[in-house]
Amino acid sequence: MGSARGDVGRVVSLVPSLTEAVAVTAPGLLVGATDWCTHPHGLEVARVGGTKNPDTARIAALAPDLVLANEEENRPADLDALRRAGLPVLVTEVRTLEQGFAELDRALVHGCGLPRPDWLDEARAVWREAEAAAPRGPARAVVPIWRRPWMVLGRDTFAGDVLARLGVVTVHAGHAERYPRVPLAELAEADADVVVLPDEPYRFTADDGPECFPQPAALVSGRHLTWYGPSLTEAPAVLGAALREALGPG
Repeated sequence: MGSARGDVGRVVSLVPSLTEAVAVTAPGLLVGATDWCTHPHGLEVARVGGTKNPDTARIAALAPDLVLANEEENRPADLDALRRAGLPVLVTEVRTLEQGFAELDRALVHGCGLPRPDWLDEARAVWREAEAAAPRGPARAVVPIWRRPWMVLGRDTFAGDVLARLGVVTVHAGHAERYPRVPLAELAEADADVVVLPDEPYRFTADDGPECFPQPAALVSGRHLTWYGPSLTEAPAVLGAALREALGPG
């Protein structure tokens, strides 16, 4: 827990991961968040629309000292509108786990002026342990993130790096696109040991997704796979258990 420095007393977050990170670290600092900011549970702040279509006028009316955003989740046009309204905007870029740790430090400590939270150091520690224990012969995975049309993890993604650190490499990691559209027939024929199905952004379930693939399916928490924040302390255990269940012994 902590309090922000004197010049940052009101924060609006346009990123679910960062919303949770700020709210857990300094309750009361956050005054606005998107409709998609679901954690921590019971968060009571002004809602400012979606990550892709925030109500910039409502955000400006909240008079935040800082707006937290992300280069992938938020549109440049919206962030430019906030800057024109005179609001400071801190934009994160997170494509690897290490980059996630660094950007959390930048947003919380340097941006919000908070003491470095204990949970951030705990997350680094549990991930070091998880990487040391990861299988040395990595499994290969197809990782859909959407259907109708089918889209998968490609190159240079945070989720792909998270899986790699747990001993699972994504089949499409060398694709030219970060989130390529790939026909289902091609996905089903891929040389993969497992299909990893998160519950966000598309909500794959036991009855919606696994039936499309010959490989065993690991249904995983999208929050633990794609969010960078306090959930990182739990992610290795949660994701590791789902992957082991799908892959079986050995």
